[in-house]
Amino acid sequence: MDKKDAEILRCLTINSREKIADISRELGIPRITVYERIKGLVERGVIKKFTVIPDYNSIGLPVVAFIFVSFRNTGKLSQRDLAKTISEFQEVDEIYIIAGQWDILVKIRAKNSEDVGNFVLDKLRIIDGVQNTETISVFSVVK
Repeated sequence: MDKKDAEILRCLTINSREKIADISRELGIPRITVYERIKGLVERGVIKKFTVIPDYNSIGLPVVAFIFVSFRNTGKLSQRDLAKTISEFQEVDEIYIIAGQWDILVKIRAKNSEDVGNFVLDKLRIIDGVQNTETISVFSVVK
């Protein structure tokens, strides 16, 4: 990946719907070159997919919380299996297997703090393999 590819990727990261002509104009690169480079980035797997980022306030999910989870090995499922199980809940936006004091980091979206609590108490903590949780509420999203 060279400097031109990196510039195109930066433009698409900001707005994946930006028109090729606009990227071409902004970067001073011919349109066909921008098109071919985007195609190459997709083919090489540098760009995994083009996606949508919703306005979560508009769809009624303004609350973000991060939940640290410690894994308890009961012999029934692995840490990866636990992360996969947690990822299947509709509230879960992102999930990571991490190093350090905690084993899994879960990002959820909800209507309100009560729904966050209900998720933790009624769904997450009853899963076999979840030992402890710690929930961090987000005041505002900066980036």
